[in-house]
Amino acid sequence: MVKPGFSLNKLVDILKASAEPTRMRLLVLLSSGDLTVSDLTEILSQSQPRISRHLKLLSEAGLIERYQEGAWAWFRLRREGEAAGLARKLVEEASHADAVITRDQSRLAQVRAARSEKAMAYFSRNAVGWDNIRKLHISEEKVETALREMVGDQPVDSLLDLGTGTGRLLQLFEGIYRHGMGIDASREMLAVARANLEKSGISKASIRQGDIFNLPLENGGYDLVTIHQVLHYLEDPHLAISEAARMLRPGGRLVIVDFAPHGIDSLRGEHLHARLGFSHQMMADWLEQAGLEVVKTRDLEPESGAEALTVTIWLARDRRIEIADQQPTPKIASRRV
Repeated sequence: MVKPGFSLNKLVDILKASAEPTRMRLLVLLSSGDLTVSDLTEILSQSQPRISRHLKLLSEAGLIERYQEGAWAWFRLRREGEAAGLARKLVEEASHADAVITRDQSRLAQVRAARSEKAMAYFSRNAVGWDNIRKLHISEEKVETALREMVGDQPVDSLLDLGTGTGRLLQLFEGIYRHGMGIDASREMLAVARANLEKSGISKASIRQGDIFNLPLENGGYDLVTIHQVLHYLEDPHLAISEAARMLRPGGRLVIVDFAPHGIDSLRGEHLHARLGFSHQMMADWLEQAGLEVVKTRDLEPESGAEALTVTIWLARDRRIEIADQQPTPKIASRRV
């Protein structure tokens, strides 16, 4: 059997693209997480046009990938594709004891520290409002424990967290996914999530800006999709559920965490809640319309207080795997010789 690999010309192109000091430094930096051209310009002390040219060559060789977030372009080491594995091997062979790489890592830490400080300042300004809502329901720790129990510890290839906020679920499930992606519409919250992931040393998860109703991702790329305390802000939550279902592979799972029906109308004006919770039947209908079936639900009752919120967790599964399993096995006609 011939061992799969690169054609001679493709291998030479990849090696040419990486065989330059600045480009090798870029690969090492991008292996630790997503960075912008401005970040890389500051770290390497080189001009933006020069950095952009190097990034273009690395991208054309399939070693890195680029995505847009508003006016900002972000780059990261490619995770899929024929050149991704080779890019990782090249980075692994670079000694982190090298003086240049050590200096780059030090500057990277400074850039991230400054970014984290800005992000946490935003988080602190808004934390009072979030804390007031948390007081109305069961503790986050108990919600997370219930979430882990429902999802289980079976490894998955990919996880997508919609409305990722602080990136907490990407941290919570870090032990079970190979690749993670967090989507949020707020650039400020994306900065908070990135800072939290960097602080936790999680480099296998990425953060992107996106519209929950029109995700900038291809169909069917995820085994597990999560929507945590997002739907009550939306006028049309069923459309977000349909979009989440579009992201699932056959047999993939969707986890929704939100409030059960309640009558705390002040949350509409003070915290912009568009919906005052969701009933089991309402959620089941929306999930069915999206091609999913409810596997399990769990209500987490509030600990105390007359004005209190019940948190509900819904676990649903894409039905396509069942349809495939029910198809009769084709008979292979025997042939007389």
